[in-house]
Amino acid sequence: MTRPPVHPLQALFGAHEHRPSLPVCDHYAGVEPRMRKALALQSDMGDTALFDVTLDLEDGAPVGGEQEHALLAAELVSSAANRHGRVGVRVHPYPHPSFVEDVRTLLAGAGDRLAYLMIPKAQGVAELRDAIAAIEAARREQGVSHAIPVHALVETHGALRDVQAIAALPAIESLSFGLMDFVSAHHGAIPAFGMSLSGQFSHPLVLRAKLEISAACHAAGKLPSHCVVTEYSDTQAIAQAATRASRELGYARMWSIHPNQIRPIIEAFAPVPAEIEAALDILLAAQAADWAPIAHRGLLQDRASYRYHWHVLERAARTGRSLPEAARTAFFAGTAVAADR
Repeated sequence: MTRPPVHPLQALFGAHEHRPSLPVCDHYAGVEPRMRKALALQSDMGDTALFDVTLDLEDGAPVGGEQEHALLAAELVSSAANRHGRVGVRVHPYPHPSFVEDVRTLLAGAGDRLAYLMIPKAQGVAELRDAIAAIEAARREQGVSHAIPVHALVETHGALRDVQAIAALPAIESLSFGLMDFVSAHHGAIPAFGMSLSGQFSHPLVLRAKLEISAACHAAGKLPSHCVVTEYSDTQAIAQAATRASRELGYARMWSIHPNQIRPIIEAFAPVPAEIEAALDILLAAQAADWAPIAHRGLLQDRASYRYHWHVLERAARTGRSLPEAARTAFFAGTAVAADR
């Protein structure tokens, strides 16, 4: 009797693949018109979310208007404008007087639809544990049934020192690098050049921070998210930075701070057609061999390389690539990817 083909997720990962699957772009918006524009663009770009939207209470709220801004964010997260359920919120830092009120307001008004909370400026793992405990207490208080994923910004000396422990916290889903605050924390020892497109990939202290964050996330099964590019109107600059972040530094995700940056980030993080074709050829041959080692075009392929090629196909799906019919039929049947893009 011929056995049905075994799917890569069953053959290659089993119960051990816990890595989150998130869009490769995280777009920040802090004032109401830009928030609404971001949600409309997210909805218009497809039937699945090709980028996350993070509504920003830290930098977006006017001084004295923090409560009103939190209520606005909760309203938008719970509204029909949040078509894909992929909207998170950056709250104030944990020691800030508005942190607890931010969290309560968001969980009370939008707890069932909130994709994640982003915590900025943590001074270390102990502070993040306390912040996560406060979120969990508010979740129970507001009767939200599911845990809220937590994203955190690594932008202080203490957070970088503790980055391995931070990445290992169960509530953490993704860590981002806060370039500008990190450079400022050096009190001029890193020149302004360190915040530029060229400098953030060449200054040793900045590059060290990026690599430590990426390595810690991969070790803990979390997603590293690359920092902003301040040259926001230069689409070539954002494409160059996104390509280097993905191909050289191991980042799985990147911030956008302007709508013009979203598509270049998605394109840079997407596999090229040749990578998709090679991954599909190898995975179909492996599946036909019941996932035993094979020789493919003169090279040995086994389960380690199969896992790599499966991640190529997953990334193609997350970035909206048009997958070959054979891939949709064999590996993505019954999912949104099965429909021809």
